[in-house]
Amino acid sequence: MSAFLGIDIGTSGTKTLAIDEAGKILAESTELYPSHHPKPLWSEQDPEDWWKATVKTVRAVVRKAKLKPSEVKSIGLSGQMHGSVFLDRDDRVIRPAILWNDQRTAAECDEMERRAGGRSRLIKMVANPALTGFTAPKILWLRNHEPRRFDRTRKILLPKDDVRRRMTGEYATDVSDASGMLLLDIAKRRWSKPLLSKLELDIDLFAKCYESEDVTGQLTREAAKKMGLTTDCLVVGGAGDCAAGALGNGIVTRGTLSTSIGTSGIMFVHSDDVKIDPKGRLHTFCHAVRGKWHMMGVSLSGGGCLQWFRNQLCQAEIAQSKRTKVDPYDVLAGEAKPIPSGSEGLFFLPYLSGERTPHADPDARACFIGLTLKHARGHMVRSVMEGVAYAMRDSLAIIRELEVPVREIRASGGGSRSPLWRQIQADVFGQKIVTLNAEEGPAFGVALLAAVGAGAYKDVIEACSATIKTVKTTPVDRAAKKYYDRGFPIYQQLYRSLKNDFKSIAALEG
Repeated sequence: MSAFLGIDIGTSGTKTLAIDEAGKILAESTELYPSHHPKPLWSEQDPEDWWKATVKTVRAVVRKAKLKPSEVKSIGLSGQMHGSVFLDRDDRVIRPAILWNDQRTAAECDEMERRAGGRSRLIKMVANPALTGFTAPKILWLRNHEPRRFDRTRKILLPKDDVRRRMTGEYATDVSDASGMLLLDIAKRRWSKPLLSKLELDIDLFAKCYESEDVTGQLTREAAKKMGLTTDCLVVGGAGDCAAGALGNGIVTRGTLSTSIGTSGIMFVHSDDVKIDPKGRLHTFCHAVRGKWHMMGVSLSGGGCLQWFRNQLCQAEIAQSKRTKVDPYDVLAGEAKPIPSGSEGLFFLPYLSGERTPHADPDARACFIGLTLKHARGHMVRSVMEGVAYAMRDSLAIIRELEVPVREIRASGGGSRSPLWRQIQADVFGQKIVTLNAEEGPAFGVALLAAVGAGAYKDVIEACSATIKTVKTTPVDRAAKKYYDRGFPIYQQLYRSLKNDFKSIAALEG
């Protein structure tokens, strides 16, 4: 028997699963770890937590699946994109990793555009504008604010690639994840030497780029021992979590789009060609499919909004769930379900961490708008779900504006497991939503890449066709769609109305 592991280094935890040659999931395991927020809108993690979680979940999966070490042929790595791990000459981590949802780099984004010769010139070089979440501004921030640490830096890796380093001893990345560093020539699928020169960054700071199914190394003796595997186990390029999640949903051909509500909210559409939004609202990245690309819109707070609501306002339900074994999310969804579409005039702007698509505004703030005495907690829960869907429709509207075909929308992430949230998505987007037999997201996607890299399939498209099937369809409720079509322009106008106020609030916070 041959088995292939997919490991996803997520924001809230690491998930590992094993599949067999037919794509059947044999076992899975998740290990959680904290994020740290030393200042408002800062977000950091300790890379050591990722490695410990990787070792623990791999060993757990091998044990649960009753696999012999030699049966695990290859590993695919996925992870949260845009993070930054700074290493010294001895591979010691210099400071906590700065994450994708960190918003400290507004000044460095301005610096990037200035050095590049303007926003439009930067987009021409790397297909995307400078945004606070991307990796390159974080590097400039380190140089500007922690120069001694910057001077010690010899390698800068993405989260999953630091785990790869611990596994193989290699400095490697894949083109899909590297795209999110804002330093890659997306069309040529290699580091942009012109931009690196303008930023005065040495190309040797960065890992070698591979296609996603390419083999980047094998486990070292030390790593194999820790994980209970063998040194014959291959490690493939893998993918950033967005591209990996899209693979797990079979978004590998023209006309397919995935909507994923995890911590963030993501709209992801496949493209056979390089297509760039000249306004820089959507990202264009290399896909995890060899020689292909994708366009993507990202809402920084998706499912994270409902998680925030639960954690901060539902402590009694959380405590009760330990006794009743009823998930607090199910309680909240039960309260929201009978509320009419539109939450009786209550809107929620889901900008808990600022916003990326389409506003690129780190100063944006979340808020409930339209509260009256008739509104109860169920209204607030439903408006949170609707606000996240509206934010994702912002991305879908741009995709349609650019005439990118969308024949099928496939839902994934925690939001896809909620029947109510699936229905809200179908109604807000105005298009039926399908869900799949594989709901494991990025970990499943990179397990397929591992299988391709080990020769179980000839390519990614064959792997997805053989393993991914539609299992459920959520049709559009026409009456609800009509309401949301009226509500969406109001939702969009609310940001425009409050934009300057958000900046004043941010200035007041200091």
